[in-house]
Amino acid sequence: MNPETGNYELRLPGARQPGATEGRTGSASGSGARTPRNAPPRQRRAPSAPGDRETPGTGDKPVPGQRDRRAPVNRRKGRGAKKKRSRGRRILTWAGGTLAMIVLVAALGAWYLWERLNGNLTRVDAGTSADYDDDDPVNILFIGTDSRTGEGNDSYGGEASEGNDTTILMHFSAGREHATGLSIPRDMITDIPACEITGEDGTTETIPASEGVRFNQAMGAMGRDPSCVVNTVQEMTGVTINHLIMADFNAVKELSSAVGGVPICLEEPIDDPKSGLNLPAGDHVVEGEEALAFVRTRYGVGNSGDLDRIKLQQQFVASMARQITDGGILSSPTRLLELADVATRALTVDDEIENVNDLRLLAEDLGRVSMSEMNFVTLPVVDNPDEPADARATVVIDEARAAPIFRMIQEDIDPNQAAEEEAAAEEEQAEAVEPAPAAEVRVDVYNGGDVMGAAQQTLEWLQNVQGMPLTTNKSNAPESQETTTLEYGADQADQAATLAEVMGLPDSALQQVDEDRGETPMVLILGNDFRGPGQPIEVPAELPEDVDSITADDENVCAS
Repeated sequence: MNPETGNYELRLPGARQPGATEGRTGSASGSGARTPRNAPPRQRRAPSAPGDRETPGTGDKPVPGQRDRRAPVNRRKGRGAKKKRSRGRRILTWAGGTLAMIVLVAALGAWYLWERLNGNLTRVDAGTSADYDDDDPVNILFIGTDSRTGEGNDSYGGEASEGNDTTILMHFSAGREHATGLSIPRDMITDIPACEITGEDGTTETIPASEGVRFNQAMGAMGRDPSCVVNTVQEMTGVTINHLIMADFNAVKELSSAVGGVPICLEEPIDDPKSGLNLPAGDHVVEGEEALAFVRTRYGVGNSGDLDRIKLQQQFVASMARQITDGGILSSPTRLLELADVATRALTVDDEIENVNDLRLLAEDLGRVSMSEMNFVTLPVVDNPDEPADARATVVIDEARAAPIFRMIQEDIDPNQAAEEEAAAEEEQAEAVEPAPAAEVRVDVYNGGDVMGAAQQTLEWLQNVQGMPLTTNKSNAPESQETTTLEYGADQADQAATLAEVMGLPDSALQQVDEDRGETPMVLILGNDFRGPGQPIEVPAELPEDVDSITADDENVCAS
């Protein structure tokens, strides 16, 4: 420390300090001042433990946390005091510099990963609506395309196309307590509504609607893109789709390998030369080419049709979900990063997902659903009646069995809870009223809706199918009405119970009057909500008993 300039300066041994007087005692700072020859040698002090320093000139130890008032306070920026500060400052500077370097390297790494993962994402305009809050239900449409680009993929199923080969509508409940995956068969005959597509040059084009075509023509055919699949599923189910996630053949191979293989089970061996799958019965772990062959195979399983292949795909998806949640991937940064890299390269998402962080937040949110509360079902269908019995290749929606599933998703109802509530309601109703025999039901039928001939159609069905001869067609009601009603007397509750059961009337349709009606018939007025004889006006929001369903935590599902 140069007292004349107030700066620190480097001094060579023997150099004379500016302003120092001859014979001045040198300090421990090594300033270069000479020590008199007759001065006693300096004693080297033994280092003391931190916090155990003696107070200068006393030999006593200060009380921790207090300054010894006998010791002089050096307020001068002297050489000795400044030297200790300088050393401490150098240590802090070194530590701070190292920390800054670590933070910089980490930030560069995070930036690199962010840019890399974001660069992996492929986004498309799918016409989805991400206008929902954290406590709202979320509906995601998963599409597996028929694209065969990539090494070895041209051997699967003939010529390449861009059709929606696999389609699953995933519904996640508002509180994330449950989820339902609805598989839609690719060979189902349906109507595809008109949709507007955007070309690579930004121009738009409207693809006209198609009636009575296979569902897998919703994408690829006539230039349709993923937004056309979204439109078709929304119109079919009455459900608003919030996000789209799309995968091709390569995605199946790469994701199955990234999770360390996907466990599957076969009740019978499969030897399918068209998909290349050749596995004996029992448990297996498939990945890569073998995983793709498994989700593509259909010959040698069940009836060798698309519906049996859907069961394989549901088993595969559920098992992969268990691998991610239970296989230690989420707790391993290395494996999680590998999976994120593969997933962002393999998947295509809608443009409502702006970056990889949006995708991460979505995954964290939906990941709250327990595997035991995640159900997979197939949309109920029947053979296409327009095809000959010996050459049936397509199916059509079974409206009566599909309607409860659609309502369940639309109203965000837990399928397990709905089944329990429905059973309890039926038991309560059975205990309350003993239904009358069908032959004793006396009712006048009026048409109060817009469907021509509804009253006569219902009358014939009640008399010829349900065995109710005491029914009468009273033609049109005095006034039209939106909802169907059944008015009955206090002494006709048993007849009303019988009619309500066969007609599928909700409780809201039943209107009991106080007085007895005797032989006077009940009054049934068909409203605009009437869907046909025997078709429930208010469909129950539940899974039909004869619809196959599995849960994602069921490890005992085997393909047969």
